[in-house]
Amino acid sequence: MESSLYATCVLALITHQVFKRFETYSIPMHLLFLCAPLLFSFTILKHTMSLPWAAAVSSTTFFSTILVSISVYRLSPLHPLAQYPGPLSCRLSKFWMAYISVSGRQHLYIKSLHDRYGDIVRIGPNELSFRDISILHSMMGIGGLPKGSYLAGRALTVTDLPFVAIMDSAVHAERRKPWARAFSATALKEYAPMIANRASQLIRVLEKQCGEIIIGDFFNYFAYDFMSDMAYGGGSELLRDGDKDNVWHIIEKGLSSSTFFSHVPYLGVYCGHLPLFRPAVERLLSHSKELALKRIERGSKLKDIFHYLNNEDQPEKPPPLLRHLLDDGVIAIVAGSDTTSSALTSMVFCLLTHAPAYRRLQGEIDRFYPADEDPCDPKHHRDMHYLTAVMHVSPVVMPSARSRSLFYSNETIRLYPPAPSSTQRLVPHGSNGVMLGPYSVPAGTTVMLPPYTVQRDPRYFSPFPEDFWPERWLVAAGQLPLADALVNAPTGAVSAKNEACRAPPFAHDGAAFLPFSHGPENCVGKQLAMQEMRTVAAALLQKFELRLRPGWDVREFERGFMDFFVTTRPEVPVTLHARF
Repeated sequence: MESSLYATCVLALITHQVFKRFETYSIPMHLLFLCAPLLFSFTILKHTMSLPWAAAVSSTTFFSTILVSISVYRLSPLHPLAQYPGPLSCRLSKFWMAYISVSGRQHLYIKSLHDRYGDIVRIGPNELSFRDISILHSMMGIGGLPKGSYLAGRALTVTDLPFVAIMDSAVHAERRKPWARAFSATALKEYAPMIANRASQLIRVLEKQCGEIIIGDFFNYFAYDFMSDMAYGGGSELLRDGDKDNVWHIIEKGLSSSTFFSHVPYLGVYCGHLPLFRPAVERLLSHSKELALKRIERGSKLKDIFHYLNNEDQPEKPPPLLRHLLDDGVIAIVAGSDTTSSALTSMVFCLLTHAPAYRRLQGEIDRFYPADEDPCDPKHHRDMHYLTAVMHVSPVVMPSARSRSLFYSNETIRLYPPAPSSTQRLVPHGSNGVMLGPYSVPAGTTVMLPPYTVQRDPRYFSPFPEDFWPERWLVAAGQLPLADALVNAPTGAVSAKNEACRAPPFAHDGAAFLPFSHGPENCVGKQLAMQEMRTVAAALLQKFELRLRPGWDVREFERGFMDFFVTTRPEVPVTLHARF
């Protein structure tokens, strides 16, 4: 019996080595690697004890040995990431980060780890988080690292992955081509009337509201309706009818569990085969299929995103697989509406809790869009510098210690990025590892550069890295002297009377602004999203005076701003008063 137990332990150690060298999400392969040794062990032990005892002893010995072997290896100096600091719980198991993520506080937890350990932290047995943007290009630039498997965990599958979750860079680049055409400068101009139409409808709906409202709900409706227009030429009227089908409930219901599975993607693949975890995904796919089939049947009446995704702009090419169209449609609607709604809600919160910024932005809007001007016409947007600083995406050339680079200026999503933890990248298995800046990262390691942490780093945005201060973008662009900008410094930060003699050091590195990721796999729809947001911002502040609920605890926003890869929208209770 003793020799049988030794053999069982040896088999368990060999199994650990196999899993360590060959990462797979194949359930049959998992069963083979785990059950074959276990069955062999059971076969040996059943000759020395009863069958139930043989099964219990063999399984207990086998799995206990694997767990001990894994734990000792991950905590030992022999592990390839042993040189990098991090809490024991993270080094031991990714289940710790999965547990943290369920609370929606992973963005705060990761930031606290960087504050404690420095620019590089081991947040999983084989995962590193960076705060040093010197790794940016080698990680996410041209020729950078492919995506990791975290989105496969969210999708509950590693087959038929949606466009944004594809891990093969070559396949991703091919699938991205129609998206690139759909968001070209020419295409964006064609979408302007659709944006104006939905933004005008939003204003009309808000004009009918009485008393206090939760402003984020209406941003949800606007964003979802508009992205339905963009993806399928229509099909949603939440602004008109309300969310009677609980669309947003369906979207938000699975956020917590999908974030959990993003940290343990192999478990997500297993759970994807269970009916308990499929209803929300299947309901979204069913709705998408209905809209897609209707859109195909009626053909191209206008150049929406579907016009490009279905290759209607290139009739010589065959249409893509229907499954791809369904997945891409869901991604367009859900991802496009979620991020836009989140950013608009954050914008309202920031403005209503920073009166000088609110007054200055509204004054600029009044200059360009007086009462008789249509605020949904984008003709003045690029001349509105404060709108640029608060809620606008426009290429601005600025001098930097690193280089003269293009950046997208937006103070709201610097503080509250709609995807606070951003994307995960993988150093390919079987490679020789890579150098990310000064850091040597071995093969099989996943890495991340979290925007929430990076964008609040005082080395890149100073002074007031934790405060809403739109003037920093105007100073960086050479449009406002620092001394003048400090007049509108956050309350209590700097005395306006003394700013000239003791102005704090100014730092602004556009490379550290990452709400849309970076490089060839960045957010393809960033320009459209920002065009939506600046249109809504101009229309909203031209038509209304917004006021927060008296006595409302502004800390509720921070408590409600939760990171589930995308963010939840905290309730911001406001009353609207017509200005004209």
